[in-house]
Formats: sequence, C-alpha cells, structure tokens
Amino acid sequence: MQHYTIATLGSHSALQILKGAKDEGFKTLVVTLEDRENLYSRFSFIDEIVKIKKYSDFFKIEPQLKKRNCILIPHGSFVAYLGDEGNKKISTFYYGNKQVLDWEGDRNAQYKWLKLANITLPRQFTPQEKINYPIIVKSYGAAGGIGYFYAKNKTDFQKKLKSFVPKKYIIQEYVIGVTIYFHYFYSPLNNQLELMSIDKRYETNVDSLGRIPHVNQQGLVIDPSFVVVGNSPLVVSESLLPQVYAMGERVVSESKKLMGPKGLYGPFCLETVITPNKKIYAIEISCRIVAGTNLFVSGSPYSWLMYNEPMSTGRRIAREIKIAIQKKQLEKIVD
Repeated sequence: MQHYTIATLGSHSALQILKGAKDEGFKTLVVTLEDRENLYSRFSFIDEIVKIKKYSDFFKIEPQLKKRNCILIPHGSFVAYLGDEGNKKISTFYYGNKQVLDWEGDRNAQYKWLKLANITLPRQFTPQEKINYPIIVKSYGAAGGIGYFYAKNKTDFQKKLKSFVPKKYIIQEYVIGVTIYFHYFYSPLNNQLELMSIDKRYETNVDSLGRIPHVNQQGLVIDPSFVVVGNSPLVVSESLLPQVYAMGERVVSESKKLMGPKGLYGPFCLETVITPNKKIYAIEISCRIVAGTNLFVSGSPYSWLMYNEPMSTGRRIAREIKIAIQKKQLEKIVD
C-alpha cells in the first residue's frame, strides 16, 4: 500500500478517514487551512500536512498530490467549499463516481431518484401550488442544516421567504417523527450492501424546543433552527432492519440506471424520519461519508456484526481501496 497515499481535506471527517487509512497500511496526507495545522499535527497517523490559505487554492497544490500518487476521499466539505464543478475538475485519483454529484446536488433530481427507487418520501411542493402545512424549506447543497426554515402556515411561509437568501430551494412536507440517519457502504467489488452505523443529529434549536413543555412555549417567538451541532449513536428495532437494507439496495440499483454502470458506491447516508406507525420517510440522501460516522471510529454494533475488528466507515473505505489495488481493480472505484 506504500505506493499510494490516502488524502483528504482537513475538515468534516478527515481524522476518521486518515486513521482508517493508516490502520490499513497506507501513507496519509491532509490538505488543510493554515489555521488548522495545529489540530492535525497532533495525530501521528497523519504523515504529511499540506497547507493552503483558502479552499479554492486546492487546485494550486494538486500537482503535489498527483506526484505522491494520492487517492482523494471526498466528504461534505468537498461539496460545500469546492462545489460540484470544482469536484469534477479534480484530476487526482478520486474515490467515488462524480456523476452522482449532479443527482445529489440538485434536490429535485434527488427526489426523482429516490422516487424511482420506490422510497417513501414527504410530499414536495412548488410555490405556485396549494401547500399543505407544516413545511420545511431547504436550500441546495451540503451545509449541515444551514439554509433551512420551517413554516406552520401560508402567512408564515410568505413572511420567511422574503428574507430567505438562497435562490434554489425545495418545499417539503414536514413529517413529524424521529430523525434517524442510516450509514451504508456499498462495494462494487463484491456487490454487497453493508449497514455501517446509525446516528441521530442534534439540531439547534429545534431539538431544544422539544424540552420546553408546550404550555411554557406560549408567547415565545422562537423560529426553529436546523443547524447540526452534534450527533448521537443509535440502534433501531431489529424488525426495521429488513426495510432499512431493502431501501439502501433499491437506491444503489436505481443509481446504476441513472448514473452509468458504476452508479453509487462507497459510503452514503439515507436521512430519514420514522413516524409512530414505523413508516420510514427518506428526507434526503448524502452520497459520501457523513459526519455522523465520526461517532464510530472503533466501530458500531452493526459493523461488529460484519467484522471481528473495529471498522469505522473511514477504515472501510481504505479496506475497499486496498482490496481493489490487490485485485488490480482500482479503476472500478476511482474517478
């Protein structure tokens, strides 16, 4: 594995990715902003730190990455800071199918994909339609819940929309239930879907509002905010697992029809709401490693059912790359 270096941007889930890569025998490299060098220099599993002043400078140092035979592992910060077009411009080995970016980044395309995969979805509206309330409005892109707002009725919606900055957004039925995030990994090398872990996000202040009894909320003027500030580990009722696996398998199968033979592979997350009658609604899909997997650097109850060793999602990515190199099938999993 010493002929290759696993690299990523210093943000989001970089520590987990690089720890997993080192555990699998790879050299490791992080590309980080100058003010974060102190953080990444603390960890012995990171072999090299490349500093940049701003994320857009990434392309200036890309020749260094190619020289080191780097394989880049994308995460949410790649999408947030380099954008879809920036990711497509990357010419270093890139783990994942870049065609997925067009479907993940366009919320209407994402809705179409999940609908074709026979996934239960909240109803989606256009501003011209008669809207059933309550609703949630979501901007495009990966920003950890920033750029969302809740509306309880038409007046509330119209008022909040006037000050809403993003130009591209969707209007979605607000499903009341428990938000649960399923972390999957699909391997094209063995055609197998794995459930790696599950988390619940802590969103401020929508979660803290739930701690205030309804009678004490009277007269308070607090708009719910959905900014993610933390994650909690979770397991679900075993009776739900057949449905959870089937959902992931249908999403992968449909992706191969929409995005070419490679389709979606590697880590991805179905972000769901489960109602009291145990109906699972998918509210979003993230087509890469998600920050909720950082809870499981030593593995989860689900990964331990598959592996008799600690297996984070970051390490599972590195294991997949190692197997592909050994089988001379790296082209199957890099773009």
